[in-house]
Amino acid sequence: MKYFIGHQYRLPALIIITIVVAAAVILFTRGTKSIEVQPDLQQDHGAAITDTIPDLQPVREFSEFMTQELDSSHTVGAAYTIVYDGDIVYTGTYGVKRRGGISEINEHTIFRLASVSKGFAGALACLLEQEGAFSLDDRIIDHYPGFRLKDSINTVDLTIRNILSHTSGLVPYAFDNLVEANEGLVPIISRLHEVDISAPPGDLYGYQNVLFSMLDPIAAGATGISYPLLLKEKLFEPLGMVDASAGPVKGYRELNMAYPHMKTKDGYVPLKPHQGYYNVMPAAGVNASIADMGQWLLALLGNGPGKLPDEVCSMLATPVIYTPLKSRYTRNWKPFRERYYSLGWRIYRYQGREIVYHGGYIRGYRAEIGYCPEEKVGIAFLQNSPNGLASKSVPAFFDLFFEHEDAQKPDYY
Repeated sequence: MKYFIGHQYRLPALIIITIVVAAAVILFTRGTKSIEVQPDLQQDHGAAITDTIPDLQPVREFSEFMTQELDSSHTVGAAYTIVYDGDIVYTGTYGVKRRGGISEINEHTIFRLASVSKGFAGALACLLEQEGAFSLDDRIIDHYPGFRLKDSINTVDLTIRNILSHTSGLVPYAFDNLVEANEGLVPIISRLHEVDISAPPGDLYGYQNVLFSMLDPIAAGATGISYPLLLKEKLFEPLGMVDASAGPVKGYRELNMAYPHMKTKDGYVPLKPHQGYYNVMPAAGVNASIADMGQWLLALLGNGPGKLPDEVCSMLATPVIYTPLKSRYTRNWKPFRERYYSLGWRIYRYQGREIVYHGGYIRGYRAEIGYCPEEKVGIAFLQNSPNGLASKSVPAFFDLFFEHEDAQKPDYY
């Protein structure tokens, strides 16, 4: 069911007529609502989003919230998209690709997704299991000869499901320092036997990037196809993600790519594009536009071209392990206790619903994504100038959406 709201404008008659006609077209087509960017060259932080009237009341309220927050946070460039009931109902773009430039962010501008990449790895692994390439319960040692950890039990018992759910038993963030030093994945894996172990596989949650990214050589070995090409053939192309890729991007000037930025006392400054964390592609190596993220959300909710199998959608939304996250990670959410991890996704039991979620940060970029299968709704947010708005975006949207939906229910519900 769609919800619409009215709005009073004191405008000349011709403009009122134009708005009415445009609204009628929107009601008829139920297509994507795209926000046009009007560049203000006098403001370094980018352009304000021009107003449109989304179909859903909470979407309208959220777009107004985002307009204010993007301006007040001096964000350089950002984009967000909302899907509902099988449609992309709203897509907003803001600002410029590089501070000081005039090239605007549009729906096909590419951002780095950082740890939001993990959701693609989880989906790919589920698809490969369905195709018989391997089982998620296969042992790592059966797919990666010579694999060794500090404890023989963990070495023998560790499975693909364990690495994708962060239940390896290794202390968290093992060898992220080597990842940040841009060492290759294979040499880092060869040193995992040096890492301390806190529990047997499956018992405890401990976030990993290196172990998670062992899906790369395992999937390539099982299929004979490289990890970036697997993502392209199994996910990006079938789902209509025309701008998406995995691995380093070359030629920012030639491509429609958002530059990374860092905040200083003088405001945001552009950074030189860097290769950090591309050495762990399953964990942090995907690049995508907001148009891609709309297609991705549709697929995760069981819609769109080349839709994901229902079994895969169900697996991604099924908790594997409880995650005792620190409060700083959920400070923008209303209080809740049930927090889990599945296969490349966090799962929050929030306001009586289940939200499948992940966030990502890499120097110069922020990405956020969340969707609620029960309500058939989801949101993604991409930013090339990290600030606190990214952390607010997903919970702010769901709070507005759930409040609106709950208000529609009868008292006896």
